[in-house]
Amino acid sequence: MERLAVTASHLSCFFPKFVNWELPLHHTLLSFFSSGLRNHLLGVLPPCHPVATMAAHLVKRCTCLLREATCVVPAMSPAGRLRLARVAHRTLTSSATSPSSHFPASLTELVEREPVFTPYPGRQEVDWLIEKATRPEELLELIGGGHSLHQNHAAHILIQLSRLLSEKPENKASLTQDARFQQLLHLANSQITSIWHGTLVKLLRSLYALALPKTCKELRSVEQEVRWRMRRLKYKHLAFLAESSTTYMQEQDSQELLAELLVHLERRWTEIEDGRTVVAIMMKVGHLSEPLMNRLEDKCLELVEQFGPDDLRKVLLTLAAQNRRSVPLLRAISYHLVQKPFTLTKGTLMDLAYAYGKLNFHQTQVFQRLAADLLSHMPSLTPSEVARCAKSLALLKWLNLPLFEAFAQHILNTAQDITLQHLCNVVLAFARLNFHPEQEDRFFSVVHEKLVSELADLSPALQVDVVWALCVLQQVQEAELRAVLSSDFHTQFLGGKSPKDESTLQKLLHINATALLEHPDYTGPLLPALALVPRPTALDKKVTPLQKELQETLKGLLGSANKGCFAVTTQYGWVLDAEVLLDTEGQFLNLRDFVAPHLAQATGSRPLPPGAKRLAFLRWEFPNFNSRSKDLLGRFFLARRHVLAAGFLVVDVPYYEWLELKSEWQKGAYLKDKMRKAVAEELAK
Repeated sequence: MERLAVTASHLSCFFPKFVNWELPLHHTLLSFFSSGLRNHLLGVLPPCHPVATMAAHLVKRCTCLLREATCVVPAMSPAGRLRLARVAHRTLTSSATSPSSHFPASLTELVEREPVFTPYPGRQEVDWLIEKATRPEELLELIGGGHSLHQNHAAHILIQLSRLLSEKPENKASLTQDARFQQLLHLANSQITSIWHGTLVKLLRSLYALALPKTCKELRSVEQEVRWRMRRLKYKHLAFLAESSTTYMQEQDSQELLAELLVHLERRWTEIEDGRTVVAIMMKVGHLSEPLMNRLEDKCLELVEQFGPDDLRKVLLTLAAQNRRSVPLLRAISYHLVQKPFTLTKGTLMDLAYAYGKLNFHQTQVFQRLAADLLSHMPSLTPSEVARCAKSLALLKWLNLPLFEAFAQHILNTAQDITLQHLCNVVLAFARLNFHPEQEDRFFSVVHEKLVSELADLSPALQVDVVWALCVLQQVQEAELRAVLSSDFHTQFLGGKSPKDESTLQKLLHINATALLEHPDYTGPLLPALALVPRPTALDKKVTPLQKELQETLKGLLGSANKGCFAVTTQYGWVLDAEVLLDTEGQFLNLRDFVAPHLAQATGSRPLPPGAKRLAFLRWEFPNFNSRSKDLLGRFFLARRHVLAAGFLVVDVPYYEWLELKSEWQKGAYLKDKMRKAVAEELAK
């Protein structure tokens, strides 16, 4: 046994007051430790000396420690010896400074309990063979081929197998039955605690991708190891799991692991340092946890300056998919889209238009840039892409005349190739914005030509939608009216209670009104009287401030409740905000005494006096107009047309005029002036 050399600094660790002892005593103790003889100290110092007693106890412990080392060291590796040295030093220190501590029964226990940092082994030939393998067979041959595999090799082979089989998924079933594959799984499982963190998370992803059964014990072992290490994993490892394995966790019924992963992602969100990580997590798991999504939105605001156009696109699509209208984040993204000279590809432009439309977020400068960039890409757009762009911009209520003219021209140029589905989407977009192209006759001749032979092939709801759109644009033909108003067709919607069926029935009422009011030569069929009776849902809408103020002002002008009606539901599918009847002298008449052909259920019996005028008040709220415009959307333009055709004089009350009126007197005078102008325009005709 080698002699133990101890310096004054070592002794000061065991005896805190050693440095304060007299110099002769220093030399005495150092000499004792150098010779290793216990009775040397006893010969120099009197037995009753306190230092002699303390040193005797220390030497006794050193003797026991070295005796243990003599038995353990020959059978241990160099790494184990290193660990033993650390344990010995820690034991001596704790024993000398803590009088109440007890010497352990076995040094081997300490060695086994001591955590160790295993250095990553140097690169070997087998690492090169794993990387260069192009067939699963080459990897399986490494098992039992005389290669020295360390604890990460089995995991690396499984990871590489997963990559190779991703190109040939049909071979997965046969591979899992191979005995060498099972041996590989067992080897990786036996070394699971020694696999490095980054390799471990990749191994889990690979086992998921190999489609192992849920009951596979090796898969469950890796999952459990990941859960145990979750606190020690770096955030990039958590992000990798979220990005690559979330779908597999849901399919494999690994809900506990997924829940724990989401908790750690949320609690450690401040560790995110780059935009790619926050975008990837937001896309993959943001929808699974509301608190996590809130944190990620905050982090996006912090890092948005680092985002490129693709990152901004992904964030917007994620928000749109979750229908999260985060206004601060949308404003920040819009700012950078406008201020930075990004080169936006065709796909990015379409995704941005879709996301803004889905979220109903209006930003004029962004829309102007989208329209300008889309115009430059117009020659390369396909009919489906044109339909998609038109639909997205229609949702935004953004009518850019040059762009929509280019859409119409594109349809004319590709009339032979466009499908009816895409053509219907374009027509619906034009109808929503009430857009009439310059080459209107040519455009709608293409539409009618397609509908003649293919209208019946569309879904029933889409048939109603496209005919309704043609009614809005005043381009519907009688054959198309008959197709959707026939009893065989519309009966399927009369008893429907879903929101979709109710919306379709409402459009059928508008189509029926178009046939009655705007096509005098149309002979039928029409909707039955039962379908024209207003439903409760049409009357239960929330009253807006403008509607409430309009009604109160009108009631003050009328003086009597019998001289006006409010929220009048007509048989045409439209609701009038108010209805009044004026005689030739401009006085209000008792409305309920006279016939009302616009109602599904008649109330009065007397005919209108000669020269009497029916006035309908229609309020127009902010959402009823195109964006940044005073032009009504197609739906409301159709309503105004139908009310005029039904014999009413229309009193328009737009929001932007009403907001300028401050007092009750101003509002009353405004409505009187509006009624006088409506009557004067009718007399002028």
